[in-house]
Order: sequence, then structure tokens, then C-alpha cells
Amino acid sequence: MPAYVYECANPACPSGGIFTETHSIRDNALSVCPHCGGRVERVVCPVGLAVPAGDAKLRDLGFAKLVRRDKGVYENVTAMDHESRYYRANRPDTMPDIRRRVGD
Repeated sequence: MPAYVYECANPACPSGGIFTETHSIRDNALSVCPHCGGRVERVVCPVGLAVPAGDAKLRDLGFAKLVRRDKGVYENVTAMDHESRYYRANRPDTMPDIRRRVGD
């Protein structure tokens, strides 16, 4: 079940003003503080996403990263030994080999 962060409007609340509650996504948001009975609002928190840092890490995870260098020309900054360093739009043989990157 997801955890939600709430902020209590009562400055004397024993929770310290901010607390976390776990409840189903189908349940309504809390409107009353369970600690003091004051009014509460749910706080919107950013979602933490793990994004691989660096081109080498992307390559090791099987991703291909193409960076535009000119019209119709892209540099494959995650090129593996068997791949072309540059992808040209009019030459399909320079496209990264996804089948060799991704296993079943």
C-alpha cells in the first residue's frame, strides 16, 4: 500500500505538523489529524526515479543513446564493439543492433 504524507494545520500537534499514513489508493485522503483532530492536507511529494548515470552504465544495461551531430547523422555514444559509432539515417546497416543488446 502507498504511503501518503500529510501536514496538520494545528501548530501544537504532537505529530510535529507532518506525518505519514499508509492506506489504499481507493481510500479517501485524510481530512482530520489522527493525533490531534486538526485539519490536514495531503502533501504532494516528488517521485524518486533511479536514472542510470553515465553512458557506460546505459550501455551495460542494454540501452542505446544516440546524440544528433548533423542532419541525419547521430553519434551512438553507447556503441558496443560490434556497432558503428555513427548512425546515418539513409544507412540502416549503421543502426544499433538491438537484438544483440537485449536478451530473452
